[in-house]
Amino acid sequence: MSSAGNGLVVVDSGGANLGSVMIALRRLGVEPPLTLDAGVIANAGRVLLPGVGAAGPVMQRLREHGLVEVIRGLSRPLLGICVGMQVLYEYSEEGDVDCLGLLPGAVRRIPAAPGARVPHMGWNRLDRHRASPLLDGIADDAHAYFVHGYAAEVGVDCVASASHGQPLAALVQRGNVAGAQFHPERSAAVGARLLSNFLQWRPA
Repeated sequence: MSSAGNGLVVVDSGGANLGSVMIALRRLGVEPPLTLDAGVIANAGRVLLPGVGAAGPVMQRLREHGLVEVIRGLSRPLLGICVGMQVLYEYSEEGDVDCLGLLPGAVRRIPAAPGARVPHMGWNRLDRHRASPLLDGIADDAHAYFVHGYAAEVGVDCVASASHGQPLAALVQRGNVAGAQFHPERSAAVGARLLSNFLQWRPA
């Protein structure tokens, strides 16, 4: 794989996981720019949108830097991670905020349930719903690491789900847009394989 990562750029969306994401990519031999430059993002070969914290601050940061329409207009592969996935949807209950609208539906607070504390933190199994190049080489009983209190429901775009009191969307994909609710940078070999698959992904 080239050090350019097929033209990958990482959106500097703020949050403490950015360093971990960059280290995970470096382990794959990729040194992408971390940027808020609209021109660089618009012309990227593929875009990674990380996010931690809350949807409201992430959307505010994207708006302040003129990136909302840029990201909406991308035709190359786009992967959102954690809150970066949540802002791909139309709306988030967290902060009552309108999001990017690239995926239909809303992100809502995970309801507490017996044996399912909120936030959802820790390793959880990925339950595959349909085939996807993003899951190539990942076992059917693979586990990934989650940290979140809000989630999207399992819908037509869901590639894999996880269960935490109820089924939650864990990996989604529609056209060139994909999102991982879990943290691939903290999910050991499973996360590394997902990122590697994304770097090679060519949506139909």
